[in-house]
Amino acid sequence: MANRAIKNVLFSNSNGSSINELVHSSVPYFYVKFLLSPIFLASQYRSMTTSKRVQDRSKKKRVHDLEIATEKWKIASKVLFLMEILKQEPEQIIPIRSLDQYRRQINLPKPHKMSDFIRKSPKLFELYKDHKGVLWCGMTKEAEDLVQEEERIIEEYSEKAAEHVTRFLMMSVAKRLPLDKIAHFRRDFGLPFDFRKNWVYKYPEHFRVVKNEDDIEFLELVSWNPSWAITELEKKVIGVSKDHQPGLLSLAFPMKFPPDYKKVYRYGGKIDHFQKRSYLSPYSDAHGLKAGSQEFDKRAIAVMHELLSFTIEKKLVTDHLTHFRRELVMPQKLMRLLLKHIGIFYVSERGKRFSVFLTEAYEGSELIEKCPLILWREKVQSLIGYRGRKKKIEIFDDFAEMVDENLFESESDEDNVHVQLEEDTMSSLEDSSLSGESEMEIGEICSAYKDIETS
Repeated sequence: MANRAIKNVLFSNSNGSSINELVHSSVPYFYVKFLLSPIFLASQYRSMTTSKRVQDRSKKKRVHDLEIATEKWKIASKVLFLMEILKQEPEQIIPIRSLDQYRRQINLPKPHKMSDFIRKSPKLFELYKDHKGVLWCGMTKEAEDLVQEEERIIEEYSEKAAEHVTRFLMMSVAKRLPLDKIAHFRRDFGLPFDFRKNWVYKYPEHFRVVKNEDDIEFLELVSWNPSWAITELEKKVIGVSKDHQPGLLSLAFPMKFPPDYKKVYRYGGKIDHFQKRSYLSPYSDAHGLKAGSQEFDKRAIAVMHELLSFTIEKKLVTDHLTHFRRELVMPQKLMRLLLKHIGIFYVSERGKRFSVFLTEAYEGSELIEKCPLILWREKVQSLIGYRGRKKKIEIFDDFAEMVDENLFESESDEDNVHVQLEEDTMSSLEDSSLSGESEMEIGEICSAYKDIETS
């Protein structure tokens, strides 16, 4: 009776009947008085985490420089998405009304006008009206030159991207991964726009496309490369070996803590113990590891460290990592592990999707090593924005010579022009991940923070 009365008070809304039951139970008076005291009730209220509390708790762990790194690419990612849409058009122009279908990807809610967003970057985009008054968008000569430059850079980076994809397959349990899932990493790995149609067939010595009984496409490893079965961390310490055999590792992970993170002193012993613990290489067979064990978790950290090392920004959307839990033998509560090891990883909560950084790769808000693709993106970013007066939209009478006249007829509400984009391009900027696979729900985040603070 006493235990039930206490539970009713702690886990209910503290209504009168529950309190009355507690008062008339066999619980000692001094304990009843304590349970009903403002201090105790307030402490119980604080333990109930809300979405606002998630932000409040994480303030103590925020790395301001890395939050800036997240923020500065927000507009640039929208502009890059728009450039990819235009790049797929025959004449690299599209009616403004046809861009409305991409509002979600560009994250431009109504009543904001698509034309206003485009006019803010006149160095990259131009607006014209045809002789029927239909508003069109196209790229400037400078933007078209940048698109050609990107294609050249991606072609030059292709060999390195092929290596990273191959090593990704080498880390997987079945040595193959669903092509749809790899598509989420297209931008992060520096893969070309048409990688699913053409690029995946360029390196038959490394991987091939296969289909299962459900007609789902997979990218499958063709040959194991011993010189690639070595982690980026090992390369920095012991170098590259052609006959390398993956096994147990005892290398410490580089760590960077927030300047005001005082817990590093409190948990210094635990961190030192964690760093000295041996772990299985991401390229070794992980079937024998028991889920939840220390060895299992540390190998998962090594896998995440390796994947982030492959990316051009040394950063990933956390949703994308969770899609590979089964294939890479990683824990169900992956977010909890990322938050726990704040010195190795940093999770940014900017926007509606969470991003995880490899802390060692950044000095302040800047990448220490920038590949050509990052330098290209920075060039695009420098051309974004406009502080002058709005430029008058010109009427362009020569449109009829540039495009098929039937294209104008598709400007009705019933028959909009649809740009055929790769599925990965669409999903790379969406606000939600694949259904059923994401663990970025508020409840999960709250639970992760709660467990860390009490550990």
